[in-house]
Amino acid sequence: MENFTINDVLKEIIAKLAPVIPRAPREAQLLLMAHLNVDELYLMTNRNLHVENIDSLFTWVDRRVKNEPLEYITNRVSFYSEEFYVDEGALIPRPETELLIDEVLKRVTCRDDKMTFVEVGVGSGIISIMLAKHLPNAKFIAVDISDKALRVAKKNIEKFGFSDRIELRLGSLLEPVEEHIDYLVSNPPYIEDGVELESNLSYEPQNALFGGTVGDEIIQKLLDEVLKREINFFSCEFGYDQKDKIRTYLNNKPYKSLEFYKDYSDFDRGFTLGL
Repeated sequence: MENFTINDVLKEIIAKLAPVIPRAPREAQLLLMAHLNVDELYLMTNRNLHVENIDSLFTWVDRRVKNEPLEYITNRVSFYSEEFYVDEGALIPRPETELLIDEVLKRVTCRDDKMTFVEVGVGSGIISIMLAKHLPNAKFIAVDISDKALRVAKKNIEKFGFSDRIELRLGSLLEPVEEHIDYLVSNPPYIEDGVELESNLSYEPQNALFGGTVGDEIIQKLLDEVLKREINFFSCEFGYDQKDKIRTYLNNKPYKSLEFYKDYSDFDRGFTLGL
């Protein structure tokens, strides 16, 4: 494919993607934008410009045809109107997790307060980073059991200039955190072991998806830590069918408030526990 224009290449990519990808025209644009490192306006106003390094671009296309997530191919993901780096070492952020950040911010009465936040399961770092943008005096400790995930998070933390406010630690749950915690936040693994997932999810880190035999075991362990360590607030994402399990687990335990929230599809998606 020598001397092919942007217009020619878009048509070729669409033809390859269309049999397997529902949004083939849009994904063709996104692949080409990432390949050229340009925005959509440039793409639309330079349709007759020639495209270089076609072979590497169509290597990306072949990967997408096999249902590898677009975000891992381009190493880009949009979240909360910002662009982040992501690769197979970390779970791809979902739009629903923006609601988790909103839930946290609702409960911080003064955004200038000096608070210590801990995030368990930092993944790509998007939660701690977005909270740091809104809470200028807060300190963050971000924990993950995966070295690969911490490397992804480190790239994003450095990109946004928060290396002095977000400390990364390797470990399981709250084991590496001895400090007093004002607010715990987590989007933990919560899918039941053995559940058959869509093929694209096979590319994502499985330890960030599966939460145990029942699915909510990790959430229960975090709840135990919150109660034992008397953490003021705990905001957590969960599976759509886990609301009643969480409520039952907290029966007869000492807490002040338990509020649930729904996602964009009106499914139960998370909660905030207040002590």
